Amino acid sequence: MNRDGTLLPGVATPRDETPTPGRTAVDRAAAAEPVHRPFAGPADGENRATEAALRPKDLDGFIGQERVREQLDLVLRAARQRSATADHVLLSGAPGLGKTTLAMVIAAEMGAPLRITSGPAIQHPGDLAAVLASLTGGEVLFLDEIHRMSRPAEEMLYLAMEDFRVDIVVGTGLDATAMSLELPPFTLVGATVRAGMLLPPLRDRFGFTAHMEFYDPAELERVIHRSARLLEVEIEPAGAAEIAGRSRGTPRIANRLLRRVRDYAQVTADGVVTREIASAALGVYEVDSRGLDRLDRAVLHALLKLFGGGPVGLATLAVAVGEERETVEEVAEPFLVREGLLARTSRGRIATPAAWAHLGLVPPPGPSRPSWAASPGPHQNGDSGQDGPPGGRPDRTTSPAAPLHRPPPR
Repeated sequence: MNRDGTLLPGVATPRDETPTPGRTAVDRAAAAEPVHRPFAGPADGENRATEAALRPKDLDGFIGQERVREQLDLVLRAARQRSATADHVLLSGAPGLGKTTLAMVIAAEMGAPLRITSGPAIQHPGDLAAVLASLTGGEVLFLDEIHRMSRPAEEMLYLAMEDFRVDIVVGTGLDATAMSLELPPFTLVGATVRAGMLLPPLRDRFGFTAHMEFYDPAELERVIHRSARLLEVEIEPAGAAEIAGRSRGTPRIANRLLRRVRDYAQVTADGVVTREIASAALGVYEVDSRGLDRLDRAVLHALLKLFGGGPVGLATLAVAVGEERETVEEVAEPFLVREGLLARTSRGRIATPAAWAHLGLVPPPGPSRPSWAASPGPHQNGDSGQDGPPGGRPDRTTSPAAPLHRPPPR
């Protein structure tokens, strides 16, 4: 506690903030119990510093996404030659593929400051107007999860992107006044995992759109070797290949696994990451040879062992693994489908032969599914989540029509 009665860092105030007669602020501060967090600050700072250090600073240092890099380099070089701001850029793709890193690279290549915000933080047009009004000329505005903006904010963004102007209303009722706010030229970089959720008028206002693809193992090995040099980790080529093969085609996962393998090698070995060390470390963290983690294997185990390979509804599958439906659908299922271990059908989720082979199980002999499960149903989106025909009745769209019994003619 300082002499003026203010609290020192790490000292928490009591839960009851009601002033007590006869007690000053200094007395209440002195009675507060200190909260000791000796490792929270340094650890968080180290993680942020590590993430920042692993991000490339320019396009030459960005590994992978060759087509996107080539196209984006032309856009930025042309803008620099014209001494103009770059066109608005839309980046789409799965999480962890480098959308945020590319936004930082764009700002660095253009020599412009970077402003970062996200779609969930902009739920009212006024929120967006406040952000846009504070931009400086040539600044790069990175809007992560742009598809989660509110619709009124998206409509305001149309005019700002095209004419660098926003129209706002000040006051209410008869005192309301419409004002037009001129904006300096800026570059908007939007990132999304669901480009289809953007309104078409908003997508059309981006001068350059790019879709980020998953990385192949060779590219991930280059990412791992670069990160190992920055982290001062000695790694053998076989160790990098082992980590790359379990990284699910995602650089973010590759860097995360590299740090965990580094910890294992530092504690249990001489600090050198070999294939054996990498395999043993990833085994400790429950990442198997194809990159499946605990949740992925739990989904496959429930699908194969409990439901004979399916089909089974998504809600039932989520209950079987003890997770929320959204967790199974958005976290585990995309990778399992991409790996060819799970398929989405109109009747539910089914396991492929590759799933049986990966878990070392033998499919049950003969047809293991009822007749209604083997035939397509009326729901064609693959997300019905039904476990059988409604009410247990046969599906009229797939079963043969019953003969009609008409009375004989008179």
